[in-house]
Amino acid sequence: MPAVLALAACTAFAGDAPITPAEKAAASGITPDRLRADIRFLASDLLEGRAPASRGDRLAEAYIQSQMEALGLRPGAPGGGWIQRVPLVGIEPAFSGPAAFRSARGAATGVQGENFVAASGVQKRDVKIADAEIVFVGYGIVAPEYGWDDYKDADLAGKVLLVMNNDPEGSPKEPNLFAGKARLWYGRWDYKYLMAAKKGAVGAIVIHTAPSAGYGWQVIQTSWDGELFELPDDGEPRIQAQMWATEELAKKLAELGGRNLDVLRASAESRSFRPVPLGVTMSLAFTNTISEKASGNVIGVLPGSDPKRAGEAVIYTAHHDHLGTKANAKAGEDAIYNGALDNASGVAAVLSIARAFHDLEQAPARSTYFAFVAGEEQGLLGSEYLAKHPPVPAGRIAANINVDGVGWFGRTRDVVLIGKGKSSLDADLEALAKMQGRRVEGDQFPDQGSFYRSDQFSFAKIGVPAAYLEKGTDVVGKPPGFGREQQERFENADYHQPSDEFRESWDFSGAVEDVRLAFWLGCRVARAPGMPRWNKGDEFESTRLKALKEN
Repeated sequence: MPAVLALAACTAFAGDAPITPAEKAAASGITPDRLRADIRFLASDLLEGRAPASRGDRLAEAYIQSQMEALGLRPGAPGGGWIQRVPLVGIEPAFSGPAAFRSARGAATGVQGENFVAASGVQKRDVKIADAEIVFVGYGIVAPEYGWDDYKDADLAGKVLLVMNNDPEGSPKEPNLFAGKARLWYGRWDYKYLMAAKKGAVGAIVIHTAPSAGYGWQVIQTSWDGELFELPDDGEPRIQAQMWATEELAKKLAELGGRNLDVLRASAESRSFRPVPLGVTMSLAFTNTISEKASGNVIGVLPGSDPKRAGEAVIYTAHHDHLGTKANAKAGEDAIYNGALDNASGVAAVLSIARAFHDLEQAPARSTYFAFVAGEEQGLLGSEYLAKHPPVPAGRIAANINVDGVGWFGRTRDVVLIGKGKSSLDADLEALAKMQGRRVEGDQFPDQGSFYRSDQFSFAKIGVPAAYLEKGTDVVGKPPGFGREQQERFENADYHQPSDEFRESWDFSGAVEDVRLAFWLGCRVARAPGMPRWNKGDEFESTRLKALKEN
């Protein structure tokens, strides 16, 4: 279908039945026991936390491949085979000492893993920052559509930038500035480091607070510990060191410059803000152990039944990696990051969806891919690689449906669509949820910027409409606020911690309903005459239009 006609057909499929009898029957095979079995294995100690390129990582890949083979799916990796190898560069720093901060008013130290965390920004052996001046740059954002530029014309070459996490929340006069309380990509740490590199800085320190990050300092400590991975250097500008500081350390740095951090942060809420040199220098040196490794995206496909549309695709994703084992664990300490909910549960969900597709009497018109991607915890590496090297061109990918965890506390009256309001997929999911007697809500924790921190973001960047389904919070049979309390407790106690382990007490009745919704959404898209679209004016709309024209 020509791109123009395809766009014209991209409406919610109003007027038809939400699902077919065959799709309803196939969904009955999605059960708590199936989810539980897959999660139990993938989150077991035997897989040692599934760190990229580890033995546990390879075991997870082998398990996933075997499950898809048993279903009779076909290998779906580009070029053939079940596994798309993802080249990785492993970087593990060894520090010669703490970070040293000095000014005429005194000195302070940043102790790795305590009040300060640094990781290499370059794929080189030696990293050194020597007496570089620190400049406070507010949010570190350049957003022409909002008339916002924190950098102005400041010369920041060779500097270290002290930058706030998140993005401005607007004001009563401008409630929609940066989408209000919702975190956009401008608020993500990877954006901050990217902009610092473009400005010629040698390093950037993101100020951590629990409200601005959406998680506690312990998550920074565990997520940035030990060997980290990247895709091979593509020649883009880089900073020497990517760094985090606790709020307490950041306040000390401001004091060394004769400033008050709260006053500095308040000034950064205005478009008139200009970078503030602190008169504080920083020195830091470390040596990297660099290694070339590989992980893999495990991909199966159910070919489409329509010869004209089989070359188009719906792609499901769930990441199979986690954080591995804790470096320098104490004797008797639990050192394995099992990653049961994050994201053995998502893998289990997509495996169940693959089984349901296999159980259909006839495959949908479009082909359906099931991609279990690598390196999500390292910065969406596997999905980024897959999006750059997809099994079909971007203009032929109808949608990406991503699962990054399932609910464990029972049935809910709602289901959450991360990115609600961005695409025509909203109406499809709402029709399906209504069939279950449920409602679709937007992100319940918009300040966390979830749309930009899971694998669907990689597909959105190449223009593919994406749906990221999350558990609801309005729990049947529980008092108001119960679901939100469960999620916040997980974030505070178990997220990226060894305590994210499989528990027999989990209630997957709600997860089953959510996974069935994800299955039915894929069915609708795979059999629809038209393709989903981004809503008019969405940040990814122009990329999609270009991809469709190139199709």
